[in-house]
Amino acid sequence: MGEVIVGRTSVLVKAAGHPVRMTPIRYHPDQAALIGAAQLAPSWMFRGSDAMLAVDIGGSNIRAGLVELRLEVASDLSMCKVREFDLWRHADEPRRPTREETVGRIVAMLENLVALAAQRGFELVPMIGVACPGNIADDGSILSGAQNLPGDWESRDFNLRAELEAGLPVIGGHATKVVLHNDAVVQGLCEAPFMRDVERWGVLTIGTGLGNARFTNLQAPTHDARRAVEAR
Repeated sequence: MGEVIVGRTSVLVKAAGHPVRMTPIRYHPDQAALIGAAQLAPSWMFRGSDAMLAVDIGGSNIRAGLVELRLEVASDLSMCKVREFDLWRHADEPRRPTREETVGRIVAMLENLVALAAQRGFELVPMIGVACPGNIADDGSILSGAQNLPGDWESRDFNLRAELEAGLPVIGGHATKVVLHNDAVVQGLCEAPFMRDVERWGVLTIGTGLGNARFTNLQAPTHDARRAVEAR
């Protein structure tokens, strides 16, 4: 169904005179934002580590994963792989969970992944990448757009980043750092390693709500690369 929507939208966009190429993201929707979360970390944080934790919070379900970085295969993170995965469909619960119960469940999912990482022999990055609906402030609070999540996530008294860092304060002997960003942005970042030959690109997500983001590469593509893209 998603491919049908993308195909039909592409036809309409081109008919309107916009030369935009549209294609589904290459990763499964359950894993795309988990893999994209690796793009949120500065490269120096990966030293001595080969995996990281990531969370994708949605209006119907929450995903948590152990992402193997595979930097020895591809230093640009283009070969990242979700090695362990947990999914909680909170919308299917007989009683709508509270905000506190939801955060507690996320922490429990992460604790389980930390234990699995140890069993698999992975050295974890002391960071958790989190994709969350809404307009995310620099301090980790959610300003707007979180109305589909259980409870009031936009309250001034609630800070998701701080709650997760308090729930899982240490990873691999180091203080935990949570990096939080909009879920559409993080899902789009899973395509970043494959978009180096264009100047700008974007993502449109279709889920409980609609999301979109536009990205601009810091280094403009070469003339030959740009010509190759336009010829596709």
